[in-house]
Amino acid sequence: MTSTEQLKTYVDTWWSSVQDLLTLLEELSEPDWDLATDLPGWDVRAIASHAAHLEGLTGGAPREDAEVLESEHIRTPMGQFTEIGVITRRDASPASIIDEIRRYASVRHEELLASPPEDPAAPAPGVFGAIGWTTGKLLRNRPLDLWLHEQDIRRATGRPGDLDTAGALHTTDYLLEGVGFVLAKKAGGAPGSSVVVEVEGHAPYAFTVTKDGKGVPLATPVTDPTVTLSTDRETYVLLAGGRASADPSRVTITGDTTLGTKIVDNLNITP
Repeated sequence: MTSTEQLKTYVDTWWSSVQDLLTLLEELSEPDWDLATDLPGWDVRAIASHAAHLEGLTGGAPREDAEVLESEHIRTPMGQFTEIGVITRRDASPASIIDEIRRYASVRHEELLASPPEDPAAPAPGVFGAIGWTTGKLLRNRPLDLWLHEQDIRRATGRPGDLDTAGALHTTDYLLEGVGFVLAKKAGGAPGSSVVVEVEGHAPYAFTVTKDGKGVPLATPVTDPTVTLSTDRETYVLLAGGRASADPSRVTITGDTTLGTKIVDNLNITP
């Protein structure tokens, strides 16, 4: 697949993820918007507001400012930035938040269709380019963000589903790529140690630790890995996404159980 084709795939996946999120939000009752989610400090309204904020920034909305007070769930500069969209929409109606997502995502989609991106290394537009993001990184991250948050809302409101969509496949594969870092840096895997991760519905992912302590991919199949982890898609995403509903016991560990447990306990790679 060429870089241009890959970028088109990202755009298509993002657009389908937007539609999936909008469909879900339109099903919610007024009380649903106040339900707590797996994300500390954020209810359903906060997640939808966050989506509206970021889709607005990519779709040409003016940059927003707000005073972000210290809070236990805001620990990084990125956390402070994403909280702005939540604060500025505290009094917004669900209908207006939904309309904002639809309106700005449609503007952005039309722009991307009219002038398809060709260079993944080109600076991303607006504030994202200002913080060093490339076009490829932005386009790859948007469907991940939207689908993860769609799932947050589904769990909070008791509406399971959409685990086999384009956004689901994209997000899971994206998160699987981070296991090498977890193995080498977070779980302390020794040089030469290896892990194979088998998530239902995906090709196996394998990683090893180099002599200088870096986690790098291995071609599969791998004979006699140090440890093998096997689980379903939802469980893996909850663990790698750092969600409160994650259940490590749903991962089967074969081989070095001590290393395997360390990997599972440190799978969260989201900010």
